[in-house]
Amino acid sequence: MKILMVLTSHDRLGDTGHKTGFWLEEFAAPYYVFKDAGAQLVLASPKGGQPPLDPKSDAPDAQTAATVRFNEDAEALSALANTRRLKDVLDETFDAVFYPGGHGPLWDLAEDADSIRLIEQAFSAGKPVAAVCHGPAVFRHTRGALGEPLVKDKRVTAFSDEEEEAVGLAGVVPFSLEDALKKNGAHYERGPVWQSYVVTDGKLVTGQNPASSEAAAEDVLRLLR
Repeated sequence: MKILMVLTSHDRLGDTGHKTGFWLEEFAAPYYVFKDAGAQLVLASPKGGQPPLDPKSDAPDAQTAATVRFNEDAEALSALANTRRLKDVLDETFDAVFYPGGHGPLWDLAEDADSIRLIEQAFSAGKPVAAVCHGPAVFRHTRGALGEPLVKDKRVTAFSDEEEEAVGLAGVVPFSLEDALKKNGAHYERGPVWQSYVVTDGKLVTGQNPASSEAAAEDVLRLLR
């Protein structure tokens, strides 16, 4: 079982002067769900190397059992510091692809041609593709076999407009993720803010927010089994 985890390389939160990147829990929780199940993990990002971490996700009040475990895991820290360039893994075979969120993907992975190709290849091969929180931004431009949006007529979730308003970034993000999915014909669903909510439609797995990361990874494993 070989799983590719794709992280953002974008570290600027619009014009605010603040940093962003990937959200630690959304990477660490799935990382250990997969690792503890015996999966071989490959980590990639558009630029390769160390992906930027949203500093707020490493704050004391954002810690979870998975993030604590990760920060004490030298092997995992080294793997993250040495992600492969996304374009260099496109021709490899993976059993599933997982996108952690954080605000970074709204700027780079949503528009990244290599990411789009990766997702379209995985879907055409019948492989599970999962994305959590802002990770579903990667479906903004992906297309299915008939040229229609990949998420058209599919049930999905993602970070909600209400949650974006709650963190004060609705006026900063380049687009509303909830609206982008709806415009692509997806059937957007959501649960209570900050609570775990995962939607699995065929081979597509989406999680609403950081709390959904572990459950989304577990759904990927169920699909692989």
